[in-house]
Amino acid sequence: MRNAPRWARWIVPLALLLVWLGIGGTLGPYAGKLGEVATNDQAAFLPRSAESTKVIEARRAFEGAQSVPAIVVWTASDGAPVAAGQQEAAARAVGALAGRPGVTGPPSPAVVSDDGLAVQSVVPLAPDLGEELAVVLGEVRTAAQQVPGTSVGIAGPAATQADLSDAFAGIDGLLVGVALGAVLLILLLVYRSVLLPLIIIISAVFALGLACAVVYALADRGAVRVDGQVQGILSILVIGASTDYALLVAARFREELAARGERADAALAAVRRSAGAVTASAATVALGLLALLASDLTNNRALGPVGAIGVVCAVLSSLTFLPAVLVLLGRTAYWPAVPGPADAAGEGHGVWRRVAGLIDRAPRRVWVSTSVLLVVLAGFSPALSSKGVPLDEIFVNDAPSVGAQQTLARHFPGGSGNPAVVIADAGRAAEVRAAAEGTDGVAAVVPVTAGGRPGGPGAPLVVDGRVRLDATLEAAADSDDAKRTVELLRERVHAVAGADALVGGYTAQQFDTQQTSARDRAVIVPVVLGIILLILVALLRSLLVPVLLVATVALNFLATLGVSALVFEHLLGFSGTDASVPLYGFVFLVALGVDYNIFLMSRVREETVRSGTREGVLRGLVTTGGVITSAGVVLAATFAALMVIPLAFLVQIAFIVAFGVLLDTLVVRSLLVPALVLDIGPRAWWPSAPARPEKGRGAHTAPAAQAR
Repeated sequence: MRNAPRWARWIVPLALLLVWLGIGGTLGPYAGKLGEVATNDQAAFLPRSAESTKVIEARRAFEGAQSVPAIVVWTASDGAPVAAGQQEAAARAVGALAGRPGVTGPPSPAVVSDDGLAVQSVVPLAPDLGEELAVVLGEVRTAAQQVPGTSVGIAGPAATQADLSDAFAGIDGLLVGVALGAVLLILLLVYRSVLLPLIIIISAVFALGLACAVVYALADRGAVRVDGQVQGILSILVIGASTDYALLVAARFREELAARGERADAALAAVRRSAGAVTASAATVALGLLALLASDLTNNRALGPVGAIGVVCAVLSSLTFLPAVLVLLGRTAYWPAVPGPADAAGEGHGVWRRVAGLIDRAPRRVWVSTSVLLVVLAGFSPALSSKGVPLDEIFVNDAPSVGAQQTLARHFPGGSGNPAVVIADAGRAAEVRAAAEGTDGVAAVVPVTAGGRPGGPGAPLVVDGRVRLDATLEAAADSDDAKRTVELLRERVHAVAGADALVGGYTAQQFDTQQTSARDRAVIVPVVLGIILLILVALLRSLLVPVLLVATVALNFLATLGVSALVFEHLLGFSGTDASVPLYGFVFLVALGVDYNIFLMSRVREETVRSGTREGVLRGLVTTGGVITSAGVVLAATFAALMVIPLAFLVQIAFIVAFGVLLDTLVVRSLLVPALVLDIGPRAWWPSAPARPEKGRGAHTAPAAQAR
């Protein structure tokens, strides 16, 4: 660029700016349209090879049409027993729903509870109602409210699905707005600049628009699957990653601009010297997410390619749009804190010079003390239960379906309305039913008869030589006791020779998801660690340093789980986490945690080439301390924005990633890693050592004394 004509120094940035303006104007609206191709049908995200998934396919033959149950429950307003007239009115009310749009069959008879205080009926709804589900449920509620003197609640999968849709309503605007607002506020406070935060925000918005457009096109063609959780995580991931990468590039441009004075040369040097760290860190996140393709859970597999697409778009925006704007604006981009020539030797904020001095004086004491702290926190990690979230904890606020489910559980067997579904050979139906009825924890077993109604009059319905039995469990369908009952029920019916019995239903799905998640962790965690290790070896051209970095981020993850176990149970009141939370937390926290170590150690290696390992560690820490800490705070705030979605899963993921990123940024990257490398010395770069620079290179680097 130094010898290029003046017009050529402007044409490339202008062209890139126009391209991104076109992308933003054309594809930006897709950031608000992704919900059109998203599904919140939880049955679509079950283990592909699990027994409960096979039952879903088999049970369709026994139903005139696929359905999702809505369980209507009535209780007397004065707490008295339900009168006979009220029971009859309830039966008439739901009976009138048959044949209405969205209702796939006749509702079940109105059944009075054993204590006489409640009545329930199951209304089968179409599974593909989408946005119409709320309307249909409203009609069901209106009809049910015609029973005088009663209070009405609607529970069951259909009601839960509707509440999930409500929780995700407005996710495109609310979540993105909160995340961008948090990022903008932090950047304004940290950098005391007006234009730079806005430029970085625009870069993130353009990246998000491009990512959403690509994902929309793929989801619309069935190539990827998107639900509300994946949609929310994509938005947060793109905004956080774009901001992180942009901060690194902008900080390097400021350095180069202060040293060189010519904006085009400074931009080219900034991109050249930061591209390696940015692409390596992006590769760790993208490949770590793609490792989720090894999962047997469909929603995990969905997040892999969707998240990887988002990270790639973040890199493209940070390495093309942002440098182009910086070239066109020059020092004005940092107004009113315009960098001057003296900034080239500033070597960072005084705080980081003091941190570097502390590490320089006692590196072993620093890394030992921080390691002990992390190990102590990690000791609490086994207390984090990942057996699933009970139905009454799925939502962090009061959801109508949760209250109705609690009412249902008080008056009927815990598994009422959510039976375990047994599919078996018709010739062994009697033996299978007897085995199921003899299983501890099973309250009742009834066959599906003609018309697809469980427990209806007539002989069991036989389809392709198979019968269906519905087993009502004594315990609540989402409880650990119910899962143990399903496990025992499977053992009993599987033992019936020639029955080829399968057990599914809601509880079985939860059990299978829990088991599959444990299997996924055993497979995916080593794969992600291996991917990260290979990338670090290629970037740093060393074996020992990459091993140390992977070990430190793994320790940080365990420490974060330990803190999360205490916070979730004692502060937030969660009895457990979703089965996928530890895996999601691992992939995000380890991959993103390595990002900051990549930013640090790539700069340390660069400085080591000029001045040796000791000076390289100290200079690398001082020059990157401010920008990496800012990036960590921004990323933590971005993920914390997930808490605006009132779902336990996202609140738990938000806390794990946000706290873990801060712990990694402030302790692991700032103290543990530099102290370790400094204590080990040049051997840290084994089996090779950074080559000495060619004569004359690195002249703009400040004296090592300034880092002490």
